[in-house]
Amino acid sequence: MTSDLFMDHGNPLQIDRVRALDPLLADEPLGRLPELNSRAAVAELTAMLRALTPGLDAVALYSTDECLAVLRDLGMLLGSLKRHDTEPAVVVPEVVPVLQELGRRTGMIPRDTVHHYTTWNPTGERQRTYTGDPQEYVLQESVRMVFPQLRQGLELCDMLSRTDPAEQKFAVVLDELTDLMGAMVESIDMVVKEVSPAFFARDLRPYYENVTVGGETYLGPAAAQVPLWLIDLSVWASDHSRPEYQEFLAHSIPYSLPRWRELYDSWLHSPSIVTRIVAAFGADPAETERSEPHLMESAEALLRLLRVIMVFRGRHLGIARKAYQEDLRLFPVGSGGASVELLKQILDLTRDNANLTRGTADERKAAS
Repeated sequence: MTSDLFMDHGNPLQIDRVRALDPLLADEPLGRLPELNSRAAVAELTAMLRALTPGLDAVALYSTDECLAVLRDLGMLLGSLKRHDTEPAVVVPEVVPVLQELGRRTGMIPRDTVHHYTTWNPTGERQRTYTGDPQEYVLQESVRMVFPQLRQGLELCDMLSRTDPAEQKFAVVLDELTDLMGAMVESIDMVVKEVSPAFFARDLRPYYENVTVGGETYLGPAAAQVPLWLIDLSVWASDHSRPEYQEFLAHSIPYSLPRWRELYDSWLHSPSIVTRIVAAFGADPAETERSEPHLMESAEALLRLLRVIMVFRGRHLGIARKAYQEDLRLFPVGSGGASVELLKQILDLTRDNANLTRGTADERKAAS
């Protein structure tokens, strides 16, 4: 596997290429998916998966983009069958080596992820959905709309990892990151306005259940795979987290893009932005004021970023509480494996790190 492959996933041109592809000629069959799911037509879904599954000889001739498109389309059938209490690999065992080879060719897990379900999914008449409900389209778009900003944001975090917080550009880059994270708030606001908790909990959530491929269990294309948690890792979670969140991060990273897995490995044992700024404030305040005049700007920019993230986290928690209340939910935890309690912990940790940054900056102001 070349390094180019690791860098290309998520590139806007590559996204457009994958959306346009239909290697399995699946447009027409998958257009019938909502109707088949409404009838729980397991026999017909099974026959469709069997008919669409290519041979390994065909897979060997696919480009990387075609492999992504094939995995996208097979994945819609995996989720549909599992929603109807049918393990796809049991009823169509020949799909297993194909999924494994597609995963190997693309450097990802051997099933569809949120990237396949949203970013690489065609839009318009060719869009693949489980239900055909307008609310499912909104949920797909709410995820699709944030990926360009997150992709840019993660590269900004990488830049910050190599920049001294006392440099003037540190605050500038943090503010750029804050602007990009505004897309997360716009996305969650759209979901609150247009998608009912009952639709998500009872109609859509069952399609995101895990499936078994080659003896390994893989989560469905959950929105929890959107890597805001990777932003967290860079900003505060590498060294100001808790075991539960660290475990969630480790569990989520296999579902992300290859480039983002590289960033995770780079940041996991590195000091976070919060730690680096707080440490810089440990010097004599008067001397710091003279030698590092831009450090306060970095701290204030970090607080602005954390406030935006807290707004998103708070609204996400509100939705989750409604969707997973006992009289509505069908599953005890989210499709990405996170409980409502973990979401509350993440919000609290984000607030704690904002308070740590604010307290340190206030001490400097008082001493200056």
